Amino acid sequence: MRLYLLGLLALFSSVAAAYTLEQFQFDDPKQTLQFQKLIEELRCLVCQNESLASSQADLAQDLRTEVYEMMQSGKSRDEIVDFLVARYGDFVLYDPPLKPATYLLWFGPLILGALGLLVLARVIRNKRRAADRDLSEAERQRLQALIDDSDGDGKQA
Repeated sequence: MRLYLLGLLALFSSVAAAYTLEQFQFDDPKQTLQFQKLIEELRCLVCQNESLASSQADLAQDLRTEVYEMMQSGKSRDEIVDFLVARYGDFVLYDPPLKPATYLLWFGPLILGALGLLVLARVIRNKRRAADRDLSEAERQRLQALIDDSDGDGKQA
């Protein structure tokens, strides 16, 4: 049983170690910071709400390794980003550029919010109109008479 548990522990620890950033070693600390900053700016294509730096997905690990190898081969940040965008599209960037292909991405939430406010305004306006139409003229006069006759605390004078 102990051997089985040790085997499981070894398996899980090797999986956890596979996703650490310590395996990416650079000669220059400046390059290490550039690598960390770059993988923070790139989106995991599997998780979608995580950066490459924080994602545990296998694809994210592959992309981190690819970015590392490109940096080791002397490619610049812009060359690496251009390569990833050409391969995976603007979605790989947390801050995609403003261009016709990304207008919906940038302005879609604003448009949906404006449409929601318009619908809400129409619903409220229609409710007010419906509330005004609920009472007949005779009922309105009777209600006004009741209001005029009360002394302010709800009791008749």
